[in-house]
Amino acid sequence: MKTLYTLVFVLSITVGAFGQGSKLNKADKKYDKYSYIDAIEIYEKVAEKGYKSVELFQKLGNAYYFNSELDKASKWYGELFALNQETDSEYYFRYAQALKAVGNYEKSNQYMELFAQKTNDSRAKLFQENKNYLTNIDAVSGKYTIDKTDVNSEFYDYGPTFFGKQIVFTSSRSEGNQYSKIHAWTKQNFTDLFVASIDNDGRLGSVENFSKTVNTKFNESSPIFTKDGKTMYFTRNNYNDGKKRKSDDKVIMEKIYKAELVNGEWTNVKELPFSSDNYKTAHPALSTDEKTLYFASDMPGSFGNSDLYKVSIDSNGNFGLPENLGTTINTEGRETFPFIDADNNLFFASDGHPGLGGLDIFEAKVNNNSFEKPVNIGKPLNSQLDDFGYVTNKDGLGFFSSNRDGGIGFDDIYTFRICTHTLSGLITDIDTKEILPNSKVILYDDKMNKISETIASEKGLYSFKIDCNKKYLVRVSKEEYETIEKSFEPISINEESKLDFELKRKIFPIEVGTDLAKVLNISIIYFDLDKWNIRKDAAEDLEKIIAVMNQYPSMTIDIRSHTDSRQSHKYNEQLSDRRAKSTLEFMVKNGINRSRLTAKGYGETQLVNNCSDDVPCSETEHQKNRRSEFIVIKM
Repeated sequence: MKTLYTLVFVLSITVGAFGQGSKLNKADKKYDKYSYIDAIEIYEKVAEKGYKSVELFQKLGNAYYFNSELDKASKWYGELFALNQETDSEYYFRYAQALKAVGNYEKSNQYMELFAQKTNDSRAKLFQENKNYLTNIDAVSGKYTIDKTDVNSEFYDYGPTFFGKQIVFTSSRSEGNQYSKIHAWTKQNFTDLFVASIDNDGRLGSVENFSKTVNTKFNESSPIFTKDGKTMYFTRNNYNDGKKRKSDDKVIMEKIYKAELVNGEWTNVKELPFSSDNYKTAHPALSTDEKTLYFASDMPGSFGNSDLYKVSIDSNGNFGLPENLGTTINTEGRETFPFIDADNNLFFASDGHPGLGGLDIFEAKVNNNSFEKPVNIGKPLNSQLDDFGYVTNKDGLGFFSSNRDGGIGFDDIYTFRICTHTLSGLITDIDTKEILPNSKVILYDDKMNKISETIASEKGLYSFKIDCNKKYLVRVSKEEYETIEKSFEPISINEESKLDFELKRKIFPIEVGTDLAKVLNISIIYFDLDKWNIRKDAAEDLEKIIAVMNQYPSMTIDIRSHTDSRQSHKYNEQLSDRRAKSTLEFMVKNGINRSRLTAKGYGETQLVNNCSDDVPCSETEHQKNRRSEFIVIKM
């Protein structure tokens, strides 16, 4: 009986193992054909029976991961690593990404550390260089305000783009879809392009199929239009003119196509010359001058699963050779869905640069025809799941796509506004109230990182465009004045705020014999011809002298007025004396005790050069003699 029981037990194990192997073979075939939903159903039934293997958990995790269900992928990658068996380094990265989707950043960082120990690819290096990435993302968050749109369905809705006063987007919805052809990968319809109007408040209207001549029984997505609305670039499976083509390994790749609007119909659909049957090209974007096309591809020479490229377009519509945007932008991960804004800055989605989870949206500012290091644009546009397809117009209205929690379908389209704020102000002298042009004004963030710098205008005005919901510090400096700083608290609405500055003139090392006119850069107190009344511009200069005397209450000044030699000696002496005394009276009237002032005109008796009577001199040389002096005679 014991022998018989053992034999039955062994046979049952053998039969069970054979049955599981048969199911796994069936699932593997589904998996290899990218039918991930069908493969998942079989794999999970096998796993529920207690079967465990590295390959099973890898493929289960991958099937969810490649279908952008990262939260579910985290479960099976967790089972994979619980086996404590050797696995490829890429799974450490995928598990780290999947852990972010469930909010477990601490464990995600631990697996990124392990990933960095096993490889030296750019994703590992970027993590090692940016371990405070969550803090940095929080610091840049709050620039955008987002809202749901009314165009979303229970299916995939993504990839919006502006087309006049409409948006054109991608959807796998049933209603309005030109064909009822189900995609084995998604179990939904193949995607078509749809269109919706935009009202004056940025709200979207009813949805219609975009074009029966462009939409086919295969996938169309991510269009971009030229400014005149007559040319469209878009993504489609490798299918045109009723013919489909496959790669060498029997896969229908994505390609970028061009269509022209003729008599109200989109026609002349042609694939772009750098597309191929054997690699993907997708998600086109145009530069502001429409001379450069950006796109995503895994063509030979790519660093990762999907890189960003650019290609030139000449005046005849011919394309140059594709150029990889390089390692500043591209990683061994996915870089996709490029967009160029009105300032030629690049926005794109990536899972290779440090982010909140899945695909995050990044901005790379243009500088001297190249792109700077990408910066995560922060919350709320970015989330723990996939965020991509960022587009905006010159009015600050934008749209993006996300599969975040709280949506209606698998991917949804959201709208956003860029919340920007104008901070401006006037810079004056605190004592004289004189406008101070050409002051240097520097804008810092709350971590004292320099954001921008400007020079105040001739009217003493400065202005900065700043992000909402952020704290800033503004520093103002000017020669001969004390530097001053003021903080600006966060504000959450689009408006203009004023932040004025009053600078205090520096107290210079002054001693008996000092000429305050030289210290304060006053060359002459100006009077009208043959007059001695104080002009407005002369009064502004005298306010500077008064301010210094107020800083030194015991200071006594001798006011000395000089002329050039181009009138009679007596005339010049009398005129200069009247002007000196007029200056004294102005200062007394403005608060300086008479006992602290003396005044005398010296005419042409103290020339500073040889421009005496009958000596030919230039106007510049004569100007040096027409001067005012304010000599300190007591401190």
